[in-house]
This record gives sequence, structure tokens and C-alpha cells, in this order.
Amino acid sequence: MKRHIPLVLAALVLAGCEVVPPAPTERIEVIERGETQRDAPQETREAQRDATPARANREVAFPESEYARLEKQGSAVVSGRLTLSGQPIPDAGVSVAPVTSYSAEAAEKALAGIAVKPADPRAREYTHTTRTDGNGYFRIAGLPAGEFYVSGAGPDPRTGKPRVVIRQISLGNGQQREVPLSR
Repeated sequence: MKRHIPLVLAALVLAGCEVVPPAPTERIEVIERGETQRDAPQETREAQRDATPARANREVAFPESEYARLEKQGSAVVSGRLTLSGQPIPDAGVSVAPVTSYSAEAAEKALAGIAVKPADPRAREYTHTTRTDGNGYFRIAGLPAGEFYVSGAGPDPRTGKPRVVIRQISLGNGQQREVPLSR
């Protein structure tokens, strides 16, 4: 269960992230999350969850027409390596999600360290996920052309704190792109 938390975090962040307007050059953003006690007994985790402030409400409605113009599948491939503090992060979640207007609000709040409510399930349908191998490498195939956030999440080897690295990229049809995720 605890191995899936970074993947879910990355997918939820990416399903609702955008920087408006997209910069002409690539952008790298790092989001640091506070420590969690994933190994604590369920009763402890539930008590902490109840004591944790609620996630911020989304103020921007899901833009059905914008997503209707996006493809869910394609022929592009993204691969790379997730490293934190110079060390590869094995078995970490990596996600690729389209940059949309819906995601602007979530991106601003996430970069400010504010958690928002989960993205609409319709947005998550456009998010592609995988896990890194034992050396931190990842590969995601079947991506459509467009603007995307590539995100990797895992524990920082120096501090043990969960971290998320987000990189914005452009993909063309059939393009194979190397995207290093590091902090």
C-alpha cells in the first residue's frame, strides 16, 4: 500500500496541473511534501487524517470541451530516470498528464504546498502512469502529441521526506523523448 502513495500523489497533482501560459522553454518545478507516517497503524493514520486540514476546494470547473479536444492515446514515448539528491529512486510513481486550463489552479496551489481536492475522474483518464525500475528508470509509451507534465514522486534519500518533481514538455506524434527527473 505505501508504495502506491507517491504514484497516486503524482497522478492527482498532474491531473490538475498547468502553468498558464506554457513557457516557451521547459520548466522544472519541485514540490516538497511534508512527512507522513505511512508505516503507522491504521488507527493512527485515521486519527492523523482527521486532524489534517481538509484539502482546498477546486474553484475551476472541469472543462469538458477542452478535454474533448485531447487524445487519450498516441504513439509518443517518454523515458528517463528519477533521481533525488543524486540517488536513483526505485519503485517510484511517474505520471504523464496533459497541460490544461483546469490544471492551472491545482498547479499554483501545489507549488505553494497546498493540497487540493482530487481531480475529476474524467481528467485522470488522460493521465498515464508507471513505476521506476530498481535503478530509477521509467518508460511510458502510447502518449498522444501535445503539452504534458511529467512527474516523479518518491522519498528523498537524504531526508526521507516525500518529494515530487514536475517537468513540462512538448511531444510530437511518434516522438521518443528522454526526460530526466532530478532534484
